[in-house]
Amino acid sequence: MKRTLILAATAALVSMAAHADPVHGVWKTQPGDDGAYGHVEMSDCGGKTCGVLIAGFDASGTQADSPNIGKRMVWDMQARSNGTYAGGKIWAPDRDKTYNSRMELSGNSLKVEGCVLVVCRGQTWTRVQ
Repeated sequence: MKRTLILAATAALVSMAAHADPVHGVWKTQPGDDGAYGHVEMSDCGGKTCGVLIAGFDASGTQADSPNIGKRMVWDMQARSNGTYAGGKIWAPDRDKTYNSRMELSGNSLKVEGCVLVVCRGQTWTRVQ
């Protein structure tokens, strides 16, 4: 009986890992104009993908205190096909603006773009974990 429970638990864990969205994990943003960058943790939130700023770094790579740590940067992102995501929002802390967003995953690179009307900004983030 104990062995059956262990096998069932292992199968459940493997199944959950197999269904994890490939964009989930920690991503390093591109440096801003001041050279500072952040780490954003992407995860599931109600069947969609969200991202929270979990760490900030100055231009030298030293971890820096920031009032933005813990803030949601990406939300309501929906997986489409071929590594694309759309329908969500992204908050840009450097301008304190929220944009309609889309993303495209390619291996360990994540192209993130936000647009307001016809004005768009984008970055390519790299996978940390």
